[in-house]
Parts: sequence; C-alpha cells; structure tokens
Amino acid sequence: MEIPSLGRRIASLLVDWIVAALSAVALTGVSYPPAPIDEDPSQTFIILAFFVVEVGVLTGLVGRSIGKRALGMRVEDVNGQPIGVPRALLRTLLLSIVLPAVVMTDDKRGLHDLAAGSRVVRG
Repeated sequence: MEIPSLGRRIASLLVDWIVAALSAVALTGVSYPPAPIDEDPSQTFIILAFFVVEVGVLTGLVGRSIGKRALGMRVEDVNGQPIGVPRALLRTLLLSIVLPAVVMTDDKRGLHDLAAGSRVVRG
C-alpha cells in the first residue's frame, strides 16, 4: 500500500472543486467565481453542496472521485473496499471544513479519514 503525497491529494481536491463548480454553474446558473460570501453566501453554498454530493457519492460507490481517479488514488476502508455512501458523505463534509484534513497522523490520515474509517492510497 503506497500513501500518496500531500501535493497529489491537494491536486485531486482542486480537480474535484473545479468539477463541482462547473457542474453548479451549468445546472443552477450560479456565477463562478461566486460573489464574496458577505454579499451573497448562497452561491458559495450551492457550489459546496455540489462538491459534497459529487465527491461523497462517487467515493462511496466506486472508491474514487473524479480528481482521485485523474491522479491515480482511491479511498478505501481497512479491508481495501469502498467505504459506502454514508461514510463517504461524512468524510467529504469534514473535508470541506478543511481543518480535519490539515491535522494528519503519521500515516497521512486526516481526521476526516479517521472519522470515516478510511484511508487514501495510490492505485
């Protein structure tokens, strides 16, 4: 089991955010970049909702988001299986808060991974 670098993980997150933002723009008509949050927070939250749903559902069902697939990673449980949609949604919600992803263990598992019982591996 090879643990991906932090740079690879951040690049994957960026790809997922761009996909979510473009999806939100195409389906709801929100503007991107969104207005400053103090002017109209709804646009930012719409994009965030698209991010949580897209990443959570894809990760839960197939073990990869679009960004993880593009950068050769997957999310799995300790048995090497996809974590399922409920745990993936929890993981993605915590990831969107940012702090749980920044605090990591020695094996590069963030608090969002610990809460969901998941790990990110190459492959």
